[in-house]
Amino acid sequence: MPFLYRLHSHHTLSVQHLRHALQLIVTKHESLRTSLIFHKHNNRLMQQIIDFNQNNNTLFTFIESTYTTHEQLNHIIHKEKYNAQLLNFSQGLVFRCHLVYYKQISSNHLLSHKDILIFNFHHALFDFPSMNIFLHDLNQAYTTGQLLYDDNTNLRYLDYAVIEQQMSMTDASMFWLDTLHDCKLDQPLSLPFDRYRLANEHRTGRGTSISFDFGQDLLHHFHTHASSNNMSLEHLTFAIYFIFLFELTNGKTDLCISMNIDNRYRDELKSIIGLFENVLPLRCQLDPHWSFHQLLEYVQQIAINSKCKMFK
Repeated sequence: MPFLYRLHSHHTLSVQHLRHALQLIVTKHESLRTSLIFHKHNNRLMQQIIDFNQNNNTLFTFIESTYTTHEQLNHIIHKEKYNAQLLNFSQGLVFRCHLVYYKQISSNHLLSHKDILIFNFHHALFDFPSMNIFLHDLNQAYTTGQLLYDDNTNLRYLDYAVIEQQMSMTDASMFWLDTLHDCKLDQPLSLPFDRYRLANEHRTGRGTSISFDFGQDLLHHFHTHASSNNMSLEHLTFAIYFIFLFELTNGKTDLCISMNIDNRYRDELKSIIGLFENVLPLRCQLDPHWSFHQLLEYVQQIAINSKCKMFK
């Protein structure tokens, strides 16, 4: 999961201070130095927190390179995004910082506005809300040179894993059963396709990601409509997607998709970096005669209710 940043014009960033700040963050957040190892003798995946002594004082990857053209920069960004070898889960190297200088590496160890700063995290131990926590701690560590926390009283990512294992799943199971009651899960949506799947074709189980640009004008209208109706962009996107599926399936009114949620349901978890993401079913039983505003209200309500019932 790469995140790209560029400084404002006439601003600089000390590489030495940055590196020290990142060291403090990785020391504080154990999820950023956690390895995942498969033990063949008992067929189990084991997580292990790495300390300085185990990894020769290297808890994250810090590299520097240069670019001259946009093509070179795009190649670097593409590699950060798609090259799985850049992060080593078995050694606990699940975070890397890549400084990309324009034309040449700075002799005074300062980043300028033409340079690129890339933070890259392994998706198995990081979610999007974690980035706000990371940036908050980075600001504190960079400006003060320290990161205050009490390791004896602060809840850790490891504690969350233990809590989840011990937690009763009865309510969660009832929520899923109620939501999917009478839902014909064995009948796939009749979506258009560009080729037939062969009867003996093996399903890989792999997914893919597709991104596209709406354009600034449409994006502006999107934001304006969400704010004027006092709803989140997420809920507006769900409503539009349900309309899209309704049209693609020639009027199917019972539609169910999944939505990702931030599972930091306790205040103590909101300052911890890690993968807290959870998946909930979002079932829409729409009325074809509804107006778009009625659909928006309905989708917003079922999305809110799903989260509330899940976190009871």
